Amino acid sequence: MPVIAVLGAIFVIGFEQLVQWQYGPMGIIGLLLLTIGIKAKNPTCSSLGAVVLAVLVAGPAF
Repeated sequence: MPVIAVLGAIFVIGFEQLVQWQYGPMGIIGLLLLTIGIKAKNPTCSSLGAVVLAVLVAGPAF
């Protein structure tokens, strides 16, 4: 059981670092809002996080 928890924590930390490296602080904010919204079962918060991440992934439209 502790091995699974450690591997899960390593994966989560690695994914957060990848998001921050690729999309900067707004990527972390979007990921945080999405995660909090899902865990709290708050559709507004999770939708806001998903929109922030979608805008960052889509990039500027020019």
